[in-house]
Amino acid sequence: MLKTKSKSHYLAGVSLTIMSIGFISTIPFQHSLWGGLLQGGFESGLVGGLADWFAVTALFRHPLGIPIPHTALLPKNRQRMTNGIVSMLENEWLTKESIRGKIKNMNFTEKSLNFIEKNIHSETVKNAVVSFILNGLSQFDTKVLVGFAEKELKEKLHAIDPLPLLQTAVEQVKEKKFDEKAIDYAFKELETWADKESTKQQLGFMAIDYLENMKSDGFMQLALKSFSSFINEEKLGNILQTFILKNVRSLQDPENRNRQMLLLQIQNELSKPENLQKLSAELNGWKQQYLETWEPADKISELLDQLKEKLIGFIEAPYFFDEYILPLALKLVSDTKENTEKMDSIENWIQKQITEMVEKNHSIIGKLVKENLEKLDDKTLITMVENNVGKDLQWIRVNGALCGFLIGLVLVGIKAFF
Repeated sequence: MLKTKSKSHYLAGVSLTIMSIGFISTIPFQHSLWGGLLQGGFESGLVGGLADWFAVTALFRHPLGIPIPHTALLPKNRQRMTNGIVSMLENEWLTKESIRGKIKNMNFTEKSLNFIEKNIHSETVKNAVVSFILNGLSQFDTKVLVGFAEKELKEKLHAIDPLPLLQTAVEQVKEKKFDEKAIDYAFKELETWADKESTKQQLGFMAIDYLENMKSDGFMQLALKSFSSFINEEKLGNILQTFILKNVRSLQDPENRNRQMLLLQIQNELSKPENLQKLSAELNGWKQQYLETWEPADKISELLDQLKEKLIGFIEAPYFFDEYILPLALKLVSDTKENTEKMDSIENWIQKQITEMVEKNHSIIGKLVKENLEKLDDKTLITMVENNVGKDLQWIRVNGALCGFLIGLVLVGIKAFF
């Protein structure tokens, strides 16, 4: 808001009034020594006060509203005055060099780190940081990562060579003795199967059926028929069952030679490079064929959404800031302070950014001042100037009246003397 007229403004009017009253009241006594002396003083004071009133008023407006030449200087020269103020700000007061000098004297890095250390424990900072992270995470659309994740996943799977995996698997089989465990499991299952009554019957039936359908000539055919005449399914099944159980149980003995030979054969087959390469090529071909038709986008999207929800819940937990963000931030601040080279590097970067910003936007200072001045109409601008610097201008009027009065006394005194 604009201020009301200052006391000095009224004082200037009072001084003129006093000089006017003094001049008029001393007219009847102008022929006496003291009357003439006072009248001369009041007359000169009135002339001086009026002259200074005219000069001060002419700065802002036409005196008495009369368009006297070379008056109302401020409205007439407003544009030139505005340009002068802008030029003074840009080229004298707020030059690029002076701003750069001020920037160099300000250690932004140290001030920032001290501010963080001082305020990071406050609830305001805690809530602000957590809210910022949550807002960013909530606004993030996981679908933008689906295509990228699918492409990267397929490329990584395409690049996987099965051969090293197979070689590692073979080494693990030998080291962990998975081959022994595998055949032990197989023999155990075979023993369980062979020991069943139904298995004995099934073996007898299969053997008789095979003998009856076996094609042979001559003596062999006669021998088979003779053998079939005195043996039945039950006897033959019992023989086969006993044979299988006996051999299976013997193969479960770690010291059994046949078992050792079987394990050695298995290990040799597993270790053959040509076998591993062949299997690797088959697995690789299957992998490439599967990846060409594999569309994991939906699964990836679902996985990312689940991960996002878990992250939001994790960040919302009361302990998240104190246990994760706070220690990390304090360690980062402490490490940065201890590393002088890093501090200098950060400070140089900050000052460089600010300096470049000043270089690019220095003219905005003048433009901003000019825009604000141009928003004011003449009356408002004059009132603002009068209220801020008018006090001194009004004292010019007061001083003019007083100086005129004193000069008038001196001049009349000199005149009377001679």
